[in-house]
Amino acid sequence: MSAIATRTLPYGEAAIADAAAVIAAGGCVAVPTETVYGLAADATDSDAVAGIYAAKGRPSFNPLIVHVPDLAAAEAIAVFDDAARALAARFWPGPLTLVLPMRPGAVARLVTAGLDTVAVRVPAHRAMQALLRACGRPLAAPSANASNRISPTRARHVLATLDGRIALVIDDGPTSAGLESTIVDGRTAEVLRPGPISFADLFPGEGRDVLHTRLATGPRPSPGHVTAPGQLASHYAPTKPLRLDAGEHREGEWLIGFGAVAGDDTLSAIGDLTEAAARLFDALHRADASDRAAIAVAPIPDDGIGAAINDRLRRAAYR
Repeated sequence: MSAIATRTLPYGEAAIADAAAVIAAGGCVAVPTETVYGLAADATDSDAVAGIYAAKGRPSFNPLIVHVPDLAAAEAIAVFDDAARALAARFWPGPLTLVLPMRPGAVARLVTAGLDTVAVRVPAHRAMQALLRACGRPLAAPSANASNRISPTRARHVLATLDGRIALVIDDGPTSAGLESTIVDGRTAEVLRPGPISFADLFPGEGRDVLHTRLATGPRPSPGHVTAPGQLASHYAPTKPLRLDAGEHREGEWLIGFGAVAGDDTLSAIGDLTEAAARLFDALHRADASDRAAIAVAPIPDDGIGAAINDRLRRAAYR
C-alpha cells in the first residue's frame, strides 16, 4: 500500500473528532484501550475492515474483536445467554472479550473471518469509549501493529510498524494492563486466550491446573481452525530470537529480568506479576531495538496473570 502521512494527536475532544471523521470516511485510526493500542475502523463497513487487514498485513482467516460502548450495544450484534450476560455484568467495561453467536448482518463478514460467531468487548479506556460514542458504530480493533509483531502499549510503538500506513494515532500515554484482553467462549466458558482477567477471577473455586495444563500442552490452532483472535502459534513476536526461562544472559543477548533475576531491563524487580504484565511489551520493544542479537527472558511464575504473560512469551518465541 502507498505511504500516507500519519498524524499523532494527544487525547482530547479535537483528536476524537478527527478520529471519528477518519472512521466515517472509511479509514482506520490507532487508539489506546486499557489493554493495548487498537487499530479501529467501522465494523459494519467491509472496505474499512479490509483497510485494517491491509495496514497490518494480517491474514484474513484471523478474526477481529468488535468494541462497543455498553452491554446493550453488544446485544445488538451478538446473542447472549444468561451465563454470558453474567460474565459481562461482572467484567464490563474491562479487558474481557466474549465469543458469541453473531446476529445476522450485524457486522461485516470480514470481521469474523467467515465464522458464525463474533468476538465482542466493552472497553474501559476513556479514549476508546469517547471514540465509540463519537462514531455511533461498533469498531473492529485488533492491536495497532504490523501482524505478528510486538503489540503496542505506547503511541511510539504504533508508529514503529504502522507509520505511513494509517492516518492517525491518538496518544493517551501508556496502557495500564499491557496485555490483550482475556477471551472466553461465552457458550462453553472455555478460555480461548488468557489475559488480564485470570482463570481464578473468572471461575472462583475451579482448579487452576486445568487451565495451565491446557495452555502449556494444548494444540495450537492451524490457520483453518482459528476460532478467536490471538490463537496462532507464532504471534506478538520480536524480530530477534527469544529464549525463555533464562537465569542469566548469554553472550549477545539482552536479558529481561524478573524478581531475583536481574537483567538489562526488568519486568518487575519485586516479582509483581501485574507490574510485569504492564511492562511486558514495552520491555520487548526496548530489547528488540537494542544492539544485541538476541533476547532472553527470566522465568515467570504461572500464577494468576502469569499464565497470560507466559502465553504471550511462548508465542513470541515460537519459530
